[in-house]
Amino acid sequence: MTRRLLTACAVLSASIFAAPGIGHAQAFKVEKFDIKGDGGTDYVAVEAATGRVFVSRATHMMVIEGATGKVIGDIPNTPGVHGAGIVTKVGHGFTTNGGDDTVTMFDLKTLAVIKQIKVGPGLDGIMYDEPDDKIILTRHSRPIGTVTAIDPKTGDIVGTAELEDTAPEGAAADGKGHIFVNNEGKNTMQVIDVKTWKATASWPLAPCEGPTGIAYDKATNRIFSGCNKTSVVVDASTGKVVASITNGTRVDALGWDPSKKLIYIPNGGEGNVTVVHQDSPDKYTVVATVDTFAGAKTITVDPKTHNVYLFQPERGPVPAGAAPPAAAQGGRGRGPQGPIVASWFIVIKQ
Repeated sequence: MTRRLLTACAVLSASIFAAPGIGHAQAFKVEKFDIKGDGGTDYVAVEAATGRVFVSRATHMMVIEGATGKVIGDIPNTPGVHGAGIVTKVGHGFTTNGGDDTVTMFDLKTLAVIKQIKVGPGLDGIMYDEPDDKIILTRHSRPIGTVTAIDPKTGDIVGTAELEDTAPEGAAADGKGHIFVNNEGKNTMQVIDVKTWKATASWPLAPCEGPTGIAYDKATNRIFSGCNKTSVVVDASTGKVVASITNGTRVDALGWDPSKKLIYIPNGGEGNVTVVHQDSPDKYTVVATVDTFAGAKTITVDPKTHNVYLFQPERGPVPAGAAPPAAAQGGRGRGPQGPIVASWFIVIKQ
C-alpha cells in the first residue's frame, strides 16, 4: 500500500525540560504515516509481543506495523468500533462495537473472526486485566453505566458491575482484586471488587474534570487519571489525590511506560502530548510537550520498544449543505464533517 511519510525534527521545537532523577532533557522524535482508509477513530491499542497497533476506524479495525506505519491487516464488520483488547497468551483479540452492541472475538495470528459476542448497549472502553485474566469492558449503558468482564479464552461473559455514572471511561486493575474505573460525568473513580462484582468505593477526583484515560503503577501503588486541563495521581490504597498535572484539553486516554517512568497525556484540543516523569510516588514533572496532530486524543505505549502511538484522520472542508453524520448507537452526535484527506498514524520515539 502506498504511504506518505512525514517525519518531524528529531528534537522538537516543543518545550523540553530537564527532569529530576533523569539528569538530562527529554528529546522525542515524531513520525507521521498516512495509512489511508475510511472512518473516524476512537482508541488505539498495541500488542507488545509483536509491535502491531490496532487502530479503530468506525466500521473496521486496521492493523499497523508500529515501527514502520505499514498496514498489515484489517478486521471488517465492527460497526461503531471503539477499541481493542489484546490477550497474547491465548491468541485472542476483542473489539467493542457500539453500533450493534457486540464484541468481536478474533484470532490474533490470522485476524479471522472467531465469534460475535452479544453484550448490550453503550460499549466503549476495553482493556485486558492480566492479573485476573479478564477482558474488561466499560459501557455507557442506561439507566446506569456498567462494567462487564469476559473470559478471554472462551468469550463468555463472566461478570457485570453497576456504576454510579452513565459515562464510565478507562479501567485499570491492581492485581489485588480491584478494578478502578473513571466516571467522566461525575468526576469520580469507582473501585470494583472482582470477586463480588460490586462497587466498594467512590473517590472524588477534584481538581480533575472529565476523567477518561487511566493507568496503574504497581511499583508505587498509584493510579493516573487523564483529565481535561488537570490530570491527577491517586493513592490506590486510600483514594486520595496526591498530585496534579497541568495538561491540555480533549484528553481521552493516557499512556504509561513503567520502566521509563513516563506518563503520556494526549491533548486533542491542542494537538500535542504532555509527557510527565514520575520523580517519586507523589511528585511529577512535565519533561516535554510533543506536537502531534490536532484532534489526536487517544494513545497507547509499547512497554517493550517504548514507542508511543496515536492516530487521527485529517479532514477537508465541510461540503456546502452537508448533513451531520449519523451517530452510532450509544455514541455521541457530531456536526457535519468534511471528507478524510489523510489518515495520520503517529509514532513518538525517544
